[in-house]
Amino acid sequence: MSEDDRPDPATEAFVRHRKLLFTAAYEMLGSAADAEDVLQETWLRWSGVDLETVREPRAYLVRIATRQALGRLRALSRRKETYVGPWLPEPLLTAPDVAEDVELADSVSMAMMLVLETLAPTERAVFVLREVFDLGYEEIAEAVEKSPAAVRQIAHRARSHVAARRPRGVVSATETRAALDAFRRALETGDLQGLLDLLAPDVVALGDGGGIKRAMPRPVIGADKVARALAAGVVVFGRLVTTEPTRVNGHPALLIRMDGEVDMVVALRIDDGLITGLYTVRNPQKLTRMEHETALGR
Repeated sequence: MSEDDRPDPATEAFVRHRKLLFTAAYEMLGSAADAEDVLQETWLRWSGVDLETVREPRAYLVRIATRQALGRLRALSRRKETYVGPWLPEPLLTAPDVAEDVELADSVSMAMMLVLETLAPTERAVFVLREVFDLGYEEIAEAVEKSPAAVRQIAHRARSHVAARRPRGVVSATETRAALDAFRRALETGDLQGLLDLLAPDVVALGDGGGIKRAMPRPVIGADKVARALAAGVVVFGRLVTTEPTRVNGHPALLIRMDGEVDMVVALRIDDGLITGLYTVRNPQKLTRMEHETALGR
């Protein structure tokens, strides 16, 4: 590549760190569409920066993106207050390399993203930047406009909060696929027993239709109630659908099509060998990234 063909330094730095910036924004927001908006806003601000004054482009870009994400996260919180039914993170079709980075895959799993939803905006940003991207407290302090001492306290509080709610132990891909196969068989044959044997007594099922598609209007809690909801779903969908295994947010999941079109994504949370969370996303506005892989990275 000739010198004339090379991108300018600002573009080069942004492209180099784009995957990291998108991943951080997505983990803070749970929405790929909003994360892309954050990247656009970050680029607009970055392109106007005098690079002579920038010591570390990565830290500077993370600072811009974090501030944009925090502003958007507060607006997103208000939108969720009027959202129809349960709100679930936007699922992403991911490449095998995401699963190979165990820490990254854990941090973007549907189960973990729902845990992050229980944090306050600044706690969430601090947790993501510290625990997933291993930024120093001083860098995070600049990004969230707090003192390093305050950031340490926030990080400790967020870490304790997440530790009490995150999935227990490491779940193998094989274990998750086995549970998804049981779900698939239930849809295809109407035989729910194999799936029911895997439901924890306190399992929680969440369905996100966004008021656009039919879904569970509220959380369904307990194995018996979840079983009845699943049985009703089998009656409604029955043989009208096709199912295929896929990989969502770094973990095995199930993609369900109706008339060839993506209709639903099914993801699971598994603790101690049993399904404790069953998440179905039907809102078509959240399924736009299920045909092409989204690049994630640190």
